[in-house]
Amino acid sequence: MTTLTDPAATGPTVPATTTDAAPRRRGYGRLWAGLPRELGYLLLGFPVALVAFVTLVTLFSTGVSLLVVVVGLVIVVASLYTARGFGMFELVRLGWAGRPAIRRPQWDAAAPVGEGPWRAFFAPFVDGHYWLYLLHGMVVAPIVSLFSWVVTVVWLSIALGGVTYWIWALFLPQDSRDVWPVEWFLDRVWPGGSAAVALDPLAIEVIAQFALGLAFLLTLPLVTAGLTWMHDGIGRGMLGAWRSEALERQVQHLAASRGAAVQAEDAALRRLERDIHDGPQQRLVRLQMDLAAIERKLDADPDAAKGLLSEARDQARDTLDELRALSRGFAPPLLQDRGLASALESLAARSPVPVEFEWLLPTDAALPAAIERNAYFIAAELLTNAAKHSGASAIRLRVSQRDTGVAGFWLDLWVTDNGHGGAVALPGHGLAGLDERVRGLGGVLVVESPAEGPTVIGAHFPFTPADRVGA
Repeated sequence: MTTLTDPAATGPTVPATTTDAAPRRRGYGRLWAGLPRELGYLLLGFPVALVAFVTLVTLFSTGVSLLVVVVGLVIVVASLYTARGFGMFELVRLGWAGRPAIRRPQWDAAAPVGEGPWRAFFAPFVDGHYWLYLLHGMVVAPIVSLFSWVVTVVWLSIALGGVTYWIWALFLPQDSRDVWPVEWFLDRVWPGGSAAVALDPLAIEVIAQFALGLAFLLTLPLVTAGLTWMHDGIGRGMLGAWRSEALERQVQHLAASRGAAVQAEDAALRRLERDIHDGPQQRLVRLQMDLAAIERKLDADPDAAKGLLSEARDQARDTLDELRALSRGFAPPLLQDRGLASALESLAARSPVPVEFEWLLPTDAALPAAIERNAYFIAAELLTNAAKHSGASAIRLRVSQRDTGVAGFWLDLWVTDNGHGGAVALPGHGLAGLDERVRGLGGVLVVESPAEGPTVIGAHFPFTPADRVGA
């Protein structure tokens, strides 16, 4: 029998909810580790800003001067899109410099799909991000980049020149030198100090230059980190997305989740109506007809009436079995009385294909009723699909919980089978309906089913423990 792999190890990527647990170097050593990237960012900053300044000023001024004709409007729009390109490149450069990622604006918010070409053309005029990007590229970036570039070049030059002065000072002509900077400084601070120091002026100069260069070299990571942090702050304020956009996306996500939940419930009701019509309803009609026939034959032909009674009893038993099977898809009594673990264990025991059930939740885990009900329904559907369509000889059902701190909890339900694979979520089919149900709860359904198998399907639900609701 083909062995089953661990879904936690081979399953597809689930939503990122935790930060990297690997410890990061802190302090002065981490500053030195980021020095090469920060130097590259700062030294290239002014050339890039200069190119952006020249390009944007040329385009925008040309477009404004030609606004009396249509071509001027087109050039102004081109300047806004060009400013957007330079701003996005600046965000990429900040990422290369080792700064945390900055959330990009939602550019299509001002021009929804299907609103027509003119709405898309005029969208930059009503989107404040374009004007902020233009202001950044034309005014802020050139000034700030020039300042940081000058400071970086001067600091780096003093550092490298000071610590290497003892090498190249020997190749400088010494006979024509009348003024030694260090000697002059000593005489001003301490009259006669240069004469009191029994060293050659060149030696004093080398020592002083080395000390000065070493001081600048040791503080170079602090300077580059501070300058990069300054650019990062400006980028976050002018080039990043606004908080209101995050709220808008959250509202859209909730609206989409609600729509998915409504569609899932509608599909479930239509399926229930179809199953009742095709099953119990037909049996009840047959039972009614048998009872009417029994009533007619009861006095005239008692033996035939007894045979019909036996058939009617079988019809009633089959109808009851079908109604029980339909009720398992919603909220079976075992789920309400003993919880999700017992209900899933019973579900696994009834499967025609052997199921290895793993319950990895804490004993005191308190799941909301909606999560338990939907998790049971999805597990029942996945096990049924695996038994009917996958050709599997073994199935693993695994349920676990992840505590993500501020982000809350996630319930992970994995169903893995060793069948032939090829499962896809086609519109109108079972997996698509399950995906809508999961998205209706704010979760995600992931499917990994290569042609040769195995099939790994994971349903992931965010939730707040029932004992913390309202706390």
